[in-house]
Amino acid sequence: MKDNVPYPSLDTPAVLIDMDKLEANIKEIAQAAAEASVKLRPHVKVHQCPEIAKMQMEAGACGVEVGLIDQADVMAEAGINDIIVAHPFYGERKFEKVKKLVTRPGLKLAIVVDMAEQAEELSKIGQVVGKKIPVHIKIDTGIKRYGVLPGAPVLNLAKQLSKLPGIELVGIYAHESSAQTVPTDEGVAKVALEVGSIMCEMARLLRGEGLNIEDVSTGASPTIFAICRWVKEGVLKEITEIHPGQRAIGDIAYSYSLGCTRDRCALTLLTTVVSTSHPTYVVIDAGFKALGGESIIGRRDTPGFFWNGMPSFGPIQGRDDLWLGRVGAESGWVYYKEDAKKLTLGERLEISPNSASLILNIHDKAYGVRNGVIEREFSITGRGRGS
Repeated sequence: MKDNVPYPSLDTPAVLIDMDKLEANIKEIAQAAAEASVKLRPHVKVHQCPEIAKMQMEAGACGVEVGLIDQADVMAEAGINDIIVAHPFYGERKFEKVKKLVTRPGLKLAIVVDMAEQAEELSKIGQVVGKKIPVHIKIDTGIKRYGVLPGAPVLNLAKQLSKLPGIELVGIYAHESSAQTVPTDEGVAKVALEVGSIMCEMARLLRGEGLNIEDVSTGASPTIFAICRWVKEGVLKEITEIHPGQRAIGDIAYSYSLGCTRDRCALTLLTTVVSTSHPTYVVIDAGFKALGGESIIGRRDTPGFFWNGMPSFGPIQGRDDLWLGRVGAESGWVYYKEDAKKLTLGERLEISPNSASLILNIHDKAYGVRNGVIEREFSITGRGRGS
């Protein structure tokens, strides 16, 4: 066994977050928003950690955005009092959660909807608790997830919502993706402009009908800097808020879509070599239960995607001569490439994950490190809230 291993106090697998990179990412995003004079509301679905969310708010964020109503509960319990739930939802238990949250003193909670039926249930809650629940319309600008199509469908839904008691239509919301184009700087800027232009047009349409649209929100991790540039240049005047998520943490999948650069990915998984009995590979103590099983197979046409017919489940820091090409439930197989330096039993490796979201949804804790020293411990209290 090796005597000198990194972070000897940690059992492995363990999630590490590089504090220098995390802080730099948070600062860079906040600065772009401030220079464009737009509000920053980071989506916390990736890290699901109130402590990191508070770091983002200390840097200038106005509040946070969550994907699920249960994640809003986690953030509110931690004292974060300005939250938007970005994914439309339906179901008795979830609406009961809304009722609990909207009666929480000091909490500003807004809900994104894309159907009148969702808003009707919120309307009932608002009437019961005696307050208007802010709602935003989700607009499908081409990503084909949630959302109502631009134009007449948006206007028709807005008019329906404006007549419902117990709610207040306050904004419109879109979430674009660089998957809508070729992932180049030019392609991402084009998507940012196209989606931003649709949102500005919809804001003008609704305001022209006398509807009070305060918030016009867009800006995903790949597009936020382009959105901010277009706003600064006066092209997208109506945009008021951006909501990037992944860019604060970064991962390999998002690096393909220009949502981050690989050198700014802050998260790694620390793992230990537990078997060196085979001459062509070693076994590590991290499988998909610790790492997730994301192979980014959708990028299989990218040159160098496969090695010996295997995709990569994440590069190993400082070791281009190794290939993590296979994962099981509790184990991973790290293969030696040509002329690779052999690994030893007990040696520790850091894997840059394909998906930070999967890793952070598996682990209870992450460890903030700086210059090889554990600086703080993060609790991933929002993990597993996928219902």
